[in-house]
Amino acid sequence: MMKFSRAHLLLLCTLLFQQLIAIPVHSAPPAGAAPATPFRETVCDTTIRDPYRYMEELRDPRVASWMKEQAAHARTVLNSINGREELISSMFEFDRRKQAKVYNLSITESNRYFYLKRLPDEETGKLYYRDGFSGKEHLLFDPAAYRPESGARFTVNRIAPSDDGSLVVVSVAADGSENAELRLIDVRSGKLLPDVIDRCRFASPSWLPDGSAFFYNRMQKGDLLSADIQKNSAIYLHRPGTDPQQDREIFSRATHPDLPLRPEDIPGLHVDRHSGYMFAFIHNVDPRLHVYYAPLSQLDSSRISWKPLLKPSDNVHDFEVTDRDIYIYTARNAPNFSVRKTSLASPDIENAETVIAEPDNGVLTSFALTSEGLYSTISLNGVQAELHRMNPDGSDRRRLHLPFPAGTIRLQSRGFSFSDAWVVIAGWTSDYKRYRYDAAQERFLDETLSSPAAYPEYDNLVIEEVMVPSHDGVQVPLSLIYQKGLERDGGNPLLMYGYGAYGNAITPFFSPGLLLWTHHGGVLAVAHVRGGGELGDAWHRAGMKTRKRNSWMDMIALAHYTVENGYTSPEHIAVNGASAGGILVGRAVTERPDLFAAVISRVGAMNPLRGETTPNGPVNIPEFGTVSDPEECRALIDMDPYLNLRYGVRYPAALITAGINDPRVIAWQPAKFAARLQAATTSQKPVLLSVDFQSGHGIGNARTQQFEQLADVLSFAFWQTGHRGFQPERP
Repeated sequence: MMKFSRAHLLLLCTLLFQQLIAIPVHSAPPAGAAPATPFRETVCDTTIRDPYRYMEELRDPRVASWMKEQAAHARTVLNSINGREELISSMFEFDRRKQAKVYNLSITESNRYFYLKRLPDEETGKLYYRDGFSGKEHLLFDPAAYRPESGARFTVNRIAPSDDGSLVVVSVAADGSENAELRLIDVRSGKLLPDVIDRCRFASPSWLPDGSAFFYNRMQKGDLLSADIQKNSAIYLHRPGTDPQQDREIFSRATHPDLPLRPEDIPGLHVDRHSGYMFAFIHNVDPRLHVYYAPLSQLDSSRISWKPLLKPSDNVHDFEVTDRDIYIYTARNAPNFSVRKTSLASPDIENAETVIAEPDNGVLTSFALTSEGLYSTISLNGVQAELHRMNPDGSDRRRLHLPFPAGTIRLQSRGFSFSDAWVVIAGWTSDYKRYRYDAAQERFLDETLSSPAAYPEYDNLVIEEVMVPSHDGVQVPLSLIYQKGLERDGGNPLLMYGYGAYGNAITPFFSPGLLLWTHHGGVLAVAHVRGGGELGDAWHRAGMKTRKRNSWMDMIALAHYTVENGYTSPEHIAVNGASAGGILVGRAVTERPDLFAAVISRVGAMNPLRGETTPNGPVNIPEFGTVSDPEECRALIDMDPYLNLRYGVRYPAALITAGINDPRVIAWQPAKFAARLQAATTSQKPVLLSVDFQSGHGIGNARTQQFEQLADVLSFAFWQTGHRGFQPERP
């Protein structure tokens, strides 16, 4: 038994926050401006001028050549910034403090641990396993040695072991493309089976209880740049040792035309051995689950009869099942979420029994079932986390005292048949630690798999959590992190990070590399704007589609607060966003170019009006809207940073990045924005387009890539906010 979460899909989401994160100088000759080509069209009664529309053909030699020229120029300028190499050196030194970093842990019902582990001299994690927490470690798979003849750099992006731990599926992708292939490993022998299944970006393998086969999602054949490449993917059943071309198609638009599967939806399928059911998901970026189910016994039937279980209007974001009941995590009539229970065989979602009520203060963020209790987490303003436990019968509900104050808690269990409950906790200045809770002794046992490390550089940091009124009076959380003794004289460099999409909350995380910003005297600010999930479901909905404007207006209000309270001033503020956060920072800067010294957008969605023409665009309609709806179309135009650039304006400096293999935000979106900004601005401040031709959205980046990209962000921001130690060398 496991939790069924939308996180099982790798859709358009934020980058790992640990990987994230102006004074003109011409230390290198400027790259050539992109030619503007007259193009206009009418979209929802609005005339759109799109002089760089031709860039949407990435294979056009002119486009490729210009992007390479821009990348070379950006690299020259960034490499010339004094202090950048020192940042990278510090990151490597921090990395060496841990003898091993362990991540992507998966624990089977047989208590076999599978995980990725990276040593300080390695660029990416290798797959290991052990029996139990204290078992002997065995190496299973090294992606650095996989297909060396290809010349590509492979990483493992998913691990899916069978229930007994005898077989494991690894999802392997090259150069950040996420266009993964599945490989099977026999754990006892440590050998790869001959099975190779390609086109598995959304695979999410799920094993049958006896380990004889697994379900997986596979995309259709075609051009990876085609707008239709993600459409009509299907769920197949694969038996180890057989030809994948003979795999049976189980769940798709073709097998079940009567179900409301749209071409752009991503089907998923999971088996739960204890309940005896198969659960079929219709996935997109809408956090509200759409699920059908059927008894596993129907698998041998010529056609499975799926029954509806959850529909989007039920507003269920997650669920767990036992052998009899379904526990739903829902925002229906509870915008800060509750947990309810109903019969699995005959569910009555509308009248489900409340097991954990909506909190009076804070947001219920997760729950986990075990044989001895029900655990849940509550977050206050997205930055203060609490852990609660109750007995299976609902009695003795109480808050548990964590080993140290946590901003983030991640729950893990093996389900209602096992007593194990683990928490991973962290804070802005507290490294991640993993604990098992011993309910009998009422104590937490340290079972951290990564090696410990100390970071005394950050012992004297100050953390401020404040609420700031936005443009409409709504109070917005802001996290401020800086060195003790900082003077509020308005002269401090300030780096503000934000995201504001999909209901994803930026909860406190520990990143020694990112905290180097504070080590060099800067203020790190995290903007918990609307569109995220920090204040519950309503907070998300207040920053999506036609309400998206709230997101960047919140960021503007937070920036004003830091100026008015002396932390910084406009000439010292840099804003940083990634992926969907490109909309946030792009529109904040186009709305108020006078308020910021620099904007940094990493693989950002900078031209959302054209999103539906990209491979990953249609699946994102539930979050941003569609051009086919006039009101949503106008909102797309309003949220589009590229379209809202105005010629003759003094815009801040900009560092815009793109990954040529990015399947989430196609590379021409950042490229078009950079080209138009270069032509529009009159400030003479640098506008750099940094294109990585060996990566994608950041998923699967090697260690050195992560450090270098973060150093680019920090050094560029320090340069443009006036830090004396980060000025470029002059020729």
